[in-house]
Amino acid sequence: MAKVIKRSKRYQKRAQSVDRQRLYSLEEAIKALKGIKDHKFDESVTLDFQLGVRSGQSDEVVRGVVNLPHGSGKTKRVLCFAKGESAREAEAAGADYVGAEELVQKVQGGWLDFDAVVAHPDMMREVSKLGRILGPKGLMPTPKTGTVVPQVGRAVKELKAGRIEFRSDKTGGLHTICGKLSFSNEALLENARGIIRAIREAKPPASKGEFLKRVTIAVTQGPGFRLALDKL
Repeated sequence: MAKVIKRSKRYQKRAQSVDRQRLYSLEEAIKALKGIKDHKFDESVTLDFQLGVRSGQSDEVVRGVVNLPHGSGKTKRVLCFAKGESAREAEAAGADYVGAEELVQKVQGGWLDFDAVVAHPDMMREVSKLGRILGPKGLMPTPKTGTVVPQVGRAVKELKAGRIEFRSDKTGGLHTICGKLSFSNEALLENARGIIRAIREAKPPASKGEFLKRVTIAVTQGPGFRLALDKL
């Protein structure tokens, strides 16, 4: 028997803003999102994708990074594993925590008070010990996402400025923030377009057929507006 999802009265009231039979252009959906009332805080705006990939195939995982032109609206606490001049470079770039073996030991002890991790290649022998801790949380630095680089300062600045990582899940879904509801319509539009472009460009060569099957934009505690794929 299918599980019945119980929605709050507030959610149900907000859901009346959505025409379930309609496919919205990105511009229309953002305008409608901004028109939703009863905001208790500055909610995040998210893009939710259902992708045409075989989720069980490792060569069809969709993964990448994108620099949001207007930032994500979230302040990231960045940890950087580096030594010497590279450590000083990371500190100057605004890294919240910088260190080497002592920080590796601290994370091994259960400390996870950070949102993103950057590492100098020379530190990866030590950082690799944290794979079982950071990997499941999506925090393990890798060259693929530009978080294992000699230029740690640049990577820290990009993360602080609004660079986000995205990765498809086991169901072929992909979910990412694209800003805050307090952003202007134009800022949300430009961020969303950047994300959609980056995900399209990240289509795995092994993926065949329709890639973007469904795309929805929503606020943290509100209903989603389904987007017209032919207008993206």
